[in-house]
Amino acid sequence: MKIASIKTHAASIPFEVPRVTAHEPMRAASVILVEVQTDDGVAGCGQIHGAPIKEICEWVARFGEIVRGMDALGHLEVWERLFSLTSPRPGGTWGRDGLPPPLPRAARPQIMAAIGGIDIALWDIKGKAAGLPVYRLLGGANRPVLAYATGGYYRDGAPLDACAVELASSVAAGYRAVKLKVGGQTIKDDVERVRLTREAIGKDTLLLLDLTGAYGIDDCIAFARTVEPYDIYWLEEPLYWYLQPADFQRLAAATPIPLAHCERELTRFTVRDFMTSGAVRFVQFDSTRHAGFTESLRIATLAEQLGVRIAPHQAPELHAHLCAAFPNASFAVESNGIPDPLWSGMYARRAQIRNSCVHLEEAPGFGIEIDWNFIDRHRV
Repeated sequence: MKIASIKTHAASIPFEVPRVTAHEPMRAASVILVEVQTDDGVAGCGQIHGAPIKEICEWVARFGEIVRGMDALGHLEVWERLFSLTSPRPGGTWGRDGLPPPLPRAARPQIMAAIGGIDIALWDIKGKAAGLPVYRLLGGANRPVLAYATGGYYRDGAPLDACAVELASSVAAGYRAVKLKVGGQTIKDDVERVRLTREAIGKDTLLLLDLTGAYGIDDCIAFARTVEPYDIYWLEEPLYWYLQPADFQRLAAATPIPLAHCERELTRFTVRDFMTSGAVRFVQFDSTRHAGFTESLRIATLAEQLGVRIAPHQAPELHAHLCAAFPNASFAVESNGIPDPLWSGMYARRAQIRNSCVHLEEAPGFGIEIDWNFIDRHRV
């Protein structure tokens, strides 16, 4: 079974109201679907969440030419060939081995996203060829996978209790864990948002906080100590983007609230350093942003050995397969408390979220079918 062609399909739908974090406003729901066709007629679908969309699509197209004719079931060989292009090699500068020169360092996020989209599609093909869902290929059982609802984004002029009302509605819809965006206001105002949210969701619901890299160490310690009475399950991306495992160790030593991190890391190697530091208790690597399902499997395997819990970032219909395959290392997958219009509409079939859990099916591959008419209406 050989790779015959690779195509991208990009779609985007603007939000009626931007979803604002401490770092930036999100104005639209966007996705790049990666369609891999084989010479046997089996097709797989991967997805990418990244930007700029046009640039990532161009990288996928370039990589499609490089891997055409390779074994579609040999995902490791495909992954390694593409990843090898990111580093120097003997004679590589002149392309003497028939491959492109070393790829530009400035484009690494887009390159890793492109590799990830292709890799996810190959895992979809692998499952379809075997007639098995991906989680069964990995030895997992069909069990519900916990999902938490993310919400509480900032809205200009909204009262402090707006986030509490929103997340209480997620609890009313059946979620047993919710995540609140913080870090975009003063510590005093954000602590009040946390207090109001805890009051609204009750004491039995897990409350996670996403700081979106908003603090230096001292301010984050002050914030953590102030919210500790509200029974916080984790602090996610608590520190500035440039701070490293040693800084997370200092924070972890100063608060009993566990730390979650690594959704923006490019490879398993930097994730490894955060996990082995002992500072991060939950790892959130995102297959759809960087390096794909193959890299997530490597991370999950190490997490299980180190006693770190995996909590993949977004795409619950894909990442639930990973969690099902690592029941002793899995915490949950992320979903949006208020589903975005793209995720809600782009599937003709996918795993369903009910009662705070993703319920996987027995359909082969990732068990998804795309509504291509919907994608066509929202192409970019």
